[in-house]
Amino acid sequence: MRLWSDLRHEWFLGFSWATSVVFLVRGDVLLSGLEQPLWLVLIFAWLFGAVLGSALAVVRHAEHLAVYLGEPYGTLLLTLAVTFVEVTSIAAVMLHGANNPSLARDTLFAVVMIILNGMVGLSLLLGGLRHREQQYNLQGANAYLTVILPLVVLTLILPDFTRTTPGPTLSRAQEIVLAMVGIGLYLTFLTLQTGRHRGYFTLPTDAEEALAGPVRAPRSPARPALGHAVLLVAYLVPVVILAEQFAHPVDYLIETLQFPAALGGVIIAVLVATPEAIGAVRAALGNHMQRSINIFLGSVLSTIGLTVPMIILVSEWTRHDIVLGVEHSDMVMILLTLAVCIVTFGGGRTNVFQGVVHILLFIAYLALIFQG
Repeated sequence: MRLWSDLRHEWFLGFSWATSVVFLVRGDVLLSGLEQPLWLVLIFAWLFGAVLGSALAVVRHAEHLAVYLGEPYGTLLLTLAVTFVEVTSIAAVMLHGANNPSLARDTLFAVVMIILNGMVGLSLLLGGLRHREQQYNLQGANAYLTVILPLVVLTLILPDFTRTTPGPTLSRAQEIVLAMVGIGLYLTFLTLQTGRHRGYFTLPTDAEEALAGPVRAPRSPARPALGHAVLLVAYLVPVVILAEQFAHPVDYLIETLQFPAALGGVIIAVLVATPEAIGAVRAALGNHMQRSINIFLGSVLSTIGLTVPMIILVSEWTRHDIVLGVEHSDMVMILLTLAVCIVTFGGGRTNVFQGVVHILLFIAYLALIFQG
């Protein structure tokens, strides 16, 4: 009975593995009719749903493991799992079809905008509507922003002003330095987060627990930590397989149907950000704004600090050029977003008004994708 209950609860694992096998065996046939609009929509929805569902399952099991590990290790595990999904998806689309040097930049920019505006705005809005004001540890938020701000500027803005190479790009030596800076800052922050300043990332004297009680992980059959770890890996494998298959319809949209190139980055960013968005919003609704902040600011930090070095490594290994610097209206939007984040996370409390401002910035970002 216990085995049957587990199988029923993890039915999506069978679906994702079955989808992986089908596309590995008959993918050339299934992907040969993308010129037919209905078939393109069907294949896109099938692969998108399979990858997203697997990513959500990864986050679900990471959250259960977080119960065993405690904070901030649980949030760290969550961000590392999502970073793996992100690198896999970007690399798959980047290496498939025509060379798309701006894909990594578009994805990084989309992740930053979706998280710092869409996810933050939704969490603050819904949390504020339910609880009026919500408290968080100001020292922790400042620690995140202290690392996020220079990393975002060095990665997405500085390449527009360097003179070694033409355009918004970096030379090989500059990319290596950027990768080292990203990893170095992330490891330094990780030492801070898990070491002597671990208290920065929880509310003082466990006030958060007194206010709302523990955050509830998703319901599932009780199983040991090893079981969740095995299932987490089992869901990650289809993500790796299906990400490469998903690159085909994404490339067709951009290269053949001439959709905006930035749309490819947005699609990947949605796959990456949705699982964490659900966790952040759930925490905010439960009056655990500190955990919500740990999720979305930690996600941005891992995206820039870990994903960028991995993408640089992939580009060097495969000899694919990458463009990193954002331009024109995108630069204005990212600088404005960073400035608003400094104000939002500078007081120790959040409310509905701050959430509305971030959501409006997110709407402006979406509009500029098609009318930039």
